[in-house]
Amino acid sequence: MAKASGEFDVKLVPEILAEGSEGTGIERMTLDKRYHGALAATGRGEFLSFRSPVPTSAVYVAIEKVEGTLDGRAGSFLLQHAGVMGGAHAGLRILVVPDSGTGELAGIAGTLAIRVEDGKHYYELEYSLPNG
Repeated sequence: MAKASGEFDVKLVPEILAEGSEGTGIERMTLDKRYHGALAATGRGEFLSFRSPVPTSAVYVAIEKVEGTLDGRAGSFLLQHAGVMGGAHAGLRILVVPDSGTGELAGIAGTLAIRVEDGKHYYELEYSLPNG
C-alpha cells in the first residue's frame, strides 16, 4: 500500500434536522475540504450527525467526493465516513468507496485516517492503484 499524508482545511455548514433537548439532535452539514500535500484536492460532501446529551458522545456518517491529484495522478474518488465518539464502539473508519475512482485514480482502494493536533487537521491515506 502506498501512503500519502498532509494537512487539510475543513468547513462544515450545519442545518438542524431534528432538535433534541440541550442542543442535542440530528444535524446535516455540508462538507468543504481542501487537502494539501501528496493529495492536492478538494473534498465536498454531506455529513449527518447526532449528539447525545452526554457531551463526549456523538456519531456521524458522511459521503465525500475528493477531486484533484494524488501523487501526481489526476482524478476523483469517494470516501465513506463512519464515526462513533464515546462508548464501547468508539472509533473512526473512512474507506475509499469501491469502484468510485475516475481518471488516473480509477481502481483506487484504501483507507483514510485523520487526526487533529493543536487545531490543525491532518490526513494519512493508505491506498493501492492497479498497475502501480
